[in-house]
Formats: sequence, structure tokens, C-alpha cells
Amino acid sequence: MPRRNRPGRDRPGRADRPDIGATSGWAHSESGQDGDWLVRTVPGSHAAKTYRCPGCDHEIRPGTPHVVVWPADETGSVADRRHWHRACWDARGRRRPTRRW
Repeated sequence: MPRRNRPGRDRPGRADRPDIGATSGWAHSESGQDGDWLVRTVPGSHAAKTYRCPGCDHEIRPGTPHVVVWPADETGSVADRRHWHRACWDARGRRRPTRRW
């Protein structure tokens, strides 16, 4: 017999879940010496374009998992988003970006 999908009446809706903000989507916040940031993980299956990582100045090729980062303050815009390799983002406190944003 096929499985029946029934709506979960006791599950919280999207607006009630703490990991989903109104302006940040699936992003979470991170704080560091360089300020507060919103960070969103991009799985390889959703990475369709080539980007340049500001941490190492190498390309992030399509299909490569990475993170998208932007300032957490209210003035952050789409133009402020940067795509980083996860390792480069995690190491940003130990080294300086190779390019100017």
C-alpha cells in the first residue's frame, strides 16, 4: 500500500523556525575579528557558476561546495556578497584576503 503524506499539524512553520530569518534565508550568523557576517552554505549540486574566492584568489568552479558571505548589518546588499571556499573562510582570521573587496 502506498504511503500517505499527511500535513504535520504539530510541526512549526517556516516563520517559526529559528534557522530561517526573514532577510537571511538559510543563512546563519558568525562573528569574528572582522565583524559580524551572515553565512550560507552552497552545496555542490547548487553551485552552477564560477566565482573567485577572496581568501585564496582561486576559482570556485561549478559543482564545488562553498559558502556565500555578506555583512550582517542592515546596509549589506547583494553587491556585498562574496563566495568563499569553506576552508578559506574558516582561515580568514589567520591570513588576509588576497584581493580587495
